[in-house]
Amino acid sequence: MNGVIMCSDVFTLWTEKYRPKTLDEVVNQRDIIPRLKSFVSSKNVPHMLFAGPPGCGKTTVALALAYDLYGANWRQNILELNASDERGIQTVRDRIKDYARTMPIGDVPFKLIILDEADNMTADAQQALRRIMELYTRTCRFILIANYSSKIIEPIQSRCALFRFQPLSNEDIAERLKYIAGRENVKLTSGGLEAILYIAEGDMRRAINTLQAAASLGVVDESAVYRVVGKANPVEVREMMALALKGDFVSARGKLRELMINYGLSGVDIVKQMHREIFALDIPEKVKVLLADKIGEVNFRMVEGADEEIQLSYLLACFSLYGSELRGNK
Repeated sequence: MNGVIMCSDVFTLWTEKYRPKTLDEVVNQRDIIPRLKSFVSSKNVPHMLFAGPPGCGKTTVALALAYDLYGANWRQNILELNASDERGIQTVRDRIKDYARTMPIGDVPFKLIILDEADNMTADAQQALRRIMELYTRTCRFILIANYSSKIIEPIQSRCALFRFQPLSNEDIAERLKYIAGRENVKLTSGGLEAILYIAEGDMRRAINTLQAAASLGVVDESAVYRVVGKANPVEVREMMALALKGDFVSARGKLRELMINYGLSGVDIVKQMHREIFALDIPEKVKVLLADKIGEVNFRMVEGADEEIQLSYLLACFSLYGSELRGNK
């Protein structure tokens, strides 16, 4: 199987298989979990808005809260809608309103409606939702999940208790990845782990998906990770920039082409990685500022449709020119 997990002969995602089931299993959100546990113990949950970056556990916490609140029959007391579902004004008026009217099953006096990626709801749908949240509070409570709370209209925000989630720490992600690798008999090297953490940037979902994809190639090492995610090794990106700063423009341009061919990267992908790596270079702060400005300019040009090869050559030329000034000052 080469590390690919089969469950009843059906390929399963490790993000679902190893998702925390209860609030006690959730890590990192130390300011949020105690407050949610107090709601569960009192069986009194307000309307809530979960906001934070992708992959930090918002949906997982909402489902864990439902499990702790309702027990084994939690699925009968929640309605979960995602961005893939139609959530225009008609859906709010029909499906959500009809569900909000029904009585819950069990001893908890209300049901839960979980609206994932609520910041993608239309303005009209949000306006219709604000009234439903008021009318049916006795029988239903809402959990709105959004990456950007600013995209939720103020009347809804004022009706909700706001919970801001933080990106997961590298230590927590690493611990979970090692646990999963151990359970799945996957060989995870230290270099592979560092590469996954570099790519994930606090996103646990991306980290686990990357681990599973790399496991299909065998040993999860640094090269396997960068191969499956289609990103260049940061060491090679820094090497390319160092060549340009030394004035070796032709070699830097050759390295650029090599990266784009080997990893199948677009110009925008390369520029984003250069922007991330520029601050690790051993150059004066003023030069970092100038180069960051040029990277932003080139990124804008490419997004607007400029030729990628010409723009990247221009960017490396800027690196060479600034590098020559540094060498002149020395």
